[in-house]
Amino acid sequence: MSQESTVPGEVVETAEIPEPGAVTIVVPTFNESANVRQLLRQITEAVPARLPCEVLFVDDSTDDTPEVIEKAAQDCPFPVTVLHREEPVGGLGGAVVEGLKAATSDWIVVMDGDCQHPPSLVPDLVATGERANAGLVVASRYIKGGSRAGLAGSYRVAVSRGATWLTKALFPRRLHGISDPMSGFFAIRRSAVTAEVLQPLGYKILLELAVRSRPRTVTEVPFVFQDRFAGESKSTAQEGLRFLRHLAGLRAASPVARMVGFGLIGLTGFVPNLVGLWALTAAGMHYVPAEILANQLGVAWNFVLIEHLLFRERRRHRRWWDRAGRFALLANADLVLRIPLIAVFVHQLHLGVLSATALALVTTFVLRFVATEALVYLPRRAGEKPVRDGRTARRAV
Repeated sequence: MSQESTVPGEVVETAEIPEPGAVTIVVPTFNESANVRQLLRQITEAVPARLPCEVLFVDDSTDDTPEVIEKAAQDCPFPVTVLHREEPVGGLGGAVVEGLKAATSDWIVVMDGDCQHPPSLVPDLVATGERANAGLVVASRYIKGGSRAGLAGSYRVAVSRGATWLTKALFPRRLHGISDPMSGFFAIRRSAVTAEVLQPLGYKILLELAVRSRPRTVTEVPFVFQDRFAGESKSTAQEGLRFLRHLAGLRAASPVARMVGFGLIGLTGFVPNLVGLWALTAAGMHYVPAEILANQLGVAWNFVLIEHLLFRERRRHRRWWDRAGRFALLANADLVLRIPLIAVFVHQLHLGVLSATALALVTTFVLRFVATEALVYLPRRAGEKPVRDGRTARRAV
């Protein structure tokens, strides 16, 4: 049930966003109070009356941004909704997913709240999508007519270019035809996206959309990246690390890729293992207990990496201590199993010691990977709803 009011500017609690229009403009915000009024003014001037629209702010702010939106919305000729999240799960990407779920229009336009994405392009994005019968229309800085002029400094330009090259190299098929996968400005048909399959981490939601649920037909329009109207960029080193984690998680989505990653992480585990063995034996410990303890360092190293790089999406199925205990048990069982396997290969299959050892390593690796997936990171059962991590308050203005 929802409540409506005919009094301009009156704030009411609602269970639904306003009546659907031709386009819902989803704006994720985090402490953008200095930009909100300017953004709404630009949208008012840019979107023609023949294109009914609504604006949905998904807000993770810790300042007065929601209150500023309410005041600024009083002068807007279109519905404005504030969806405030008390816990910003998934960062900016998570906010956009909440907006995709709440939107009711046929077209959804996602744009930043810092005025670097020109609202004057909103009608063009929708019109281009209609003409091309596309499911996704990307505003690109890297096609003819586009520009990244608003990026502050050569460092940010280099980072943006590097991130674009890296993502296109990792996902050449899924990103084919998308010149600017780092763009945060795009239009998508509501029927072309299943928000429930999206698992964003950080602020590159277009990459998440393109890799997990890319619409069949994609087109682009050029746009000039504007200077930030007020405030400071949210791009930090921490966001950069989240982006790399997100890339690793997306790339490890297939079982084959996960197995390769599992093996590479296992190889890196030899480093802390050998360092620990050297330190313990140098301190006078006998090599047998030193080997056992040093192996635990490698196990811990491997566990931390696969938690964050391979199975981030499945960590909610068990508590961390349960996952860690199961993983350690499997990793140490690998050592116990390997010696009998080598004996079998030598005496029953008549292999040489080196060949038997290599075959045992491969066998236990495959078994450990399968067991880790099945016993430590069980996939969610079909039809099971994910647990919500935060509370969301929704208000129509």
